[in-house]
Amino acid sequence: MKSLSLLFSFFLIFSFSAFGQKDPIKKNSRPAVDPTANSGNLTEINAGTPVYFYEFENPKFLVSNIWIEHDENGAGKIRFQKNDFDEIFTEPLKLSDSTLHKIKSSWTAANFFDSNEKYQSEIRDYAHLGTVRLAIKRDQRERKEEFNWTENQTVKAIADEYRRIATQAIWIFDFNVARDNQPLRTPQMVKGLDSNLRRNAIADPVQIIPFLRDLSNDERVPLIARNHASRLVLRIESENKKAEKEKSKVVLINKKKP
Repeated sequence: MKSLSLLFSFFLIFSFSAFGQKDPIKKNSRPAVDPTANSGNLTEINAGTPVYFYEFENPKFLVSNIWIEHDENGAGKIRFQKNDFDEIFTEPLKLSDSTLHKIKSSWTAANFFDSNEKYQSEIRDYAHLGTVRLAIKRDQRERKEEFNWTENQTVKAIADEYRRIATQAIWIFDFNVARDNQPLRTPQMVKGLDSNLRRNAIADPVQIIPFLRDLSNDERVPLIARNHASRLVLRIESENKKAEKEKSKVVLINKKKP
């Protein structure tokens, strides 16, 4: 009986020790994402010399500082700082073709590089909303301007588009952090993305479709978030088809005009 008791005790000790050990081979790694999909989940971008620069600063905001820089092809990086962290986070950035076309068209329409116009409103000062800084560096020349409110609608469009770019990139960054560390937060985050999409606060919804598809198949993410992501993909695709049809109609009408 004494021998059996000792054997049973040894078995319990061994069982608890084995239970506490972690399998060194098993890894909870993030599924690989195709960099050519422009999902925002990129690890390396062959960016040229940055030409266009955007900065936003408001110490009272959750994301208190945002810096974006990119070259003529839309490749660059985004840096941002949050009030809860001393660290400045840096992520590679690749603008989609449609976003790049919009942003460069606005820069050109504003004649920003060659103009001497001051964009800060003389009748409105909304410093509490934050300060925007825009710059272009080209041909050994540089022009910078800053404002917290402007009546120049073309320059406002530039700032608004960069804000959408930042919202898209920072959401992807935050979601990747959450699904690795706090997956129970992800349903609320997908809901937040849904809200941003409805408010036209995302630069290019089509660009994040590969990311959402990857999300919808990630078993670390709660089912409610995966299902919501799948619905968003269907909605984005449907809205994109409608937009393409409208563009085709406009082109056809213009061709028929004498």
